[in-house]
Amino acid sequence: MSAIADNVARMPSGQPHGIHGSNTARNPGMALRPEMFEGHAVNRSAAERRAGTLTTRRSVKKANQAAWLVNAIRCMDLTTLSGDDTAGRVRRLCAKAREPLAPRIVEGLGIGALKVTVGAVCVYPTMVAHAVKALEGSGIPVASVATGFPAGLMPLRLRLEEIRYAVDEGADEIDIVITREHVLKREWSALHDEVGRMREACGPAHMKAILATGDLETLRNVYGASMVAMQAGADFIKTSTGKEGVNATLPVSLVMVRAIRDYRLETGFRIGFKPAGGMKSAKDALAWQILMKEELGNEWLRPDLFRLGASSMLADIERQLEHHLTGRYAASHRHAIA
Repeated sequence: MSAIADNVARMPSGQPHGIHGSNTARNPGMALRPEMFEGHAVNRSAAERRAGTLTTRRSVKKANQAAWLVNAIRCMDLTTLSGDDTAGRVRRLCAKAREPLAPRIVEGLGIGALKVTVGAVCVYPTMVAHAVKALEGSGIPVASVATGFPAGLMPLRLRLEEIRYAVDEGADEIDIVITREHVLKREWSALHDEVGRMREACGPAHMKAILATGDLETLRNVYGASMVAMQAGADFIKTSTGKEGVNATLPVSLVMVRAIRDYRLETGFRIGFKPAGGMKSAKDALAWQILMKEELGNEWLRPDLFRLGASSMLADIERQLEHHLTGRYAASHRHAIA
């Protein structure tokens, strides 16, 4: 086994493909408990300072860096959410999901035996059936956005029906969006009821609650929304739709993962985390993994507890891994996503 393959193998892989079947007990949720977040102060300056030191205090180099980048691929939700999506585009994306690294890179790194794939493929509900068919036999789960993504401004009954439609089409995971107004007006009971009903509509499919943190105004609101979503039964909390003016940032992510830590201390249940939007480089992939390791520990460096919603990041990761092997950067077109 190569040094890189050995390093990857030592990382906490958890469930190789997705959330289902992992050793992580599913979050059952609870009644709304405002005392777990009301009055919880968040010091923005301190959060920004802490986030700013994450990548300067820890350095990952050479074979270790390559292993971390391979692990980022295993935790990636490869996504297409465009108005011009077609069955053909989804099939190409699924082919990339099955084989995210070029064979020459896999051979050079010596990781062929690891059979690296992405964490999931994420599409719109009408594309789920195409993805399910294209991924048949791979073990890679299909995730679907729902609930009027990205704004979520649809009647609740229609949002719940969209969830049920995606699940019926074969989705294993549902990425829902919350009503931002509930957070901005601090209507916690309404938010808890909404997310709880969405969780019920998901049935066996695991639910990622998108908070759209760029719309929530304050870090205190981010912490409160994170806690309410988890109390309502979310399996993951997710920063952004990728469509907001401001998407995933390290300070916001720090607040969310500390909410996850507090929830686990209170309940014993582990909740997953997914940053999404605005992350494009291999450097970003390292930064968010460092955040997870520093704040939550090694067990959160696996796809059943951590996802990266950043498809464009994959091409840069491939370029960096090829540079690791050859000392040269390949042209971007040699690493097309789909």
